[in-house]
Amino acid sequence: MTRSVLCLLFLFPLLPAADSVEPPRTPILVELFTSEGCSSCPPADALLAKLDELQPVAGVTVIALEEHVDYWDHQGWRDPFSSADFTARQQRYAGLLHIESPYTPEMVIDGHSEFVGNDSQRALHELAGVAHSPKTPVHAVVKEKSGDRISLAVNIDATKASGDVLLAIAETGLASDVARGENAGRNLKHSAVVRKLSIIGKLKSGEPFSAEPAVKLAKQWKPENLRAVVFVEDGTSRKVLGAAEVAIGR
Repeated sequence: MTRSVLCLLFLFPLLPAADSVEPPRTPILVELFTSEGCSSCPPADALLAKLDELQPVAGVTVIALEEHVDYWDHQGWRDPFSSADFTARQQRYAGLLHIESPYTPEMVIDGHSEFVGNDSQRALHELAGVAHSPKTPVHAVVKEKSGDRISLAVNIDATKASGDVLLAIAETGLASDVARGENAGRNLKHSAVVRKLSIIGKLKSGEPFSAEPAVKLAKQWKPENLRAVVFVEDGTSRKVLGAAEVAIGR
């Protein structure tokens, strides 16, 4: 077990535990840009999985997304979960957050702060700092499941906010036996790997938003391990204004 994960596990008991009288938690989107070709990434993958599983910060619901970039794919191992779309998303963040160039592992909190993705103390600090930030309420439920298709019902009340509404389909419980590259010989485990990311509409200031996006599930995806994440990005800053997560299930 890596030092960063050990540190995280040590710190967890020091944080207030959730109980029945705790006020509603603030949903915070935590994106990890990672790659199976990067030897520094497995500790960050493990950290994201622990944040997702243990929900360690009082007042915060971590909504985790693990996005695999493709710029490591030419260095001996092609990451089976990589996509140029995630590389482009990370590059956009680099410009918005004034980063010289994209790197892995990189963790981004609600689109407004970033740091090295295996830094557990920084992750806890950043999450605690946004525990009481105002959010646009996002509501999402699975409306229908039929064969290899699902449909969702997404609703957002009228608000002063405006921006893009995005839908991510993420899968947990994934693993790879890496044969080449910096992680050759390792079995890498992943949580909340983004399988599909798309814009499903636009939120306009002062107007409610509703949509019923349909998603076709690929054969290799395991429905019982899938989740849908809906979030709103500000039209200018691209900061995350609100988010919600729902299990897809069988």
